[in-house]
Amino acid sequence: MNASTGTDPKWLGVAIDLATANVEAGGGPFGAVVVGAGELVSTGQNRVTQNLDPTAHAEVMAIRAACERVGNFSLAGHTLYSSCEPCPLCLSAALWARVDRIVFAADRHDAAVGGFDDRAFYELFDKPRAHWDVPVQQHRLDRSFLPFETWIGNSNRVQY
Repeated sequence: MNASTGTDPKWLGVAIDLATANVEAGGGPFGAVVVGAGELVSTGQNRVTQNLDPTAHAEVMAIRAACERVGNFSLAGHTLYSSCEPCPLCLSAALWARVDRIVFAADRHDAAVGGFDDRAFYELFDKPRAHWDVPVQQHRLDRSFLPFETWIGNSNRVQY
């Protein structure tokens, strides 16, 4: 496990400044940066309302920009800094991007006080799906495994 570094406050400060500037520009109070080898790789601000995209969270925007910049879907060797604890969507994106570390300033409880209560999502994932308000159901077809069968048989696939 990677320990905190002496530059964590610097990069968290950049993320917080991005979040604050985003609010002042009419957006949500979230900012994020991706750092690799001690250098800023990308920034992201919450663009949910501007882009009409519920996945345009600051962390996701920073991850997308970083991957494009480094030319790879893997951000191994990089750290994601966020002004606030990543929600389950952003946490999943960061894990899929294979960042080495995730460092955040405010936590989910601070976000709830600010009107962004992600705690409900964390609590939802702890419940059996049968108790969710939104049904998530499998409807298996005879061909359900076909995309994976095709993937397995594709010798030119890019592993991720």
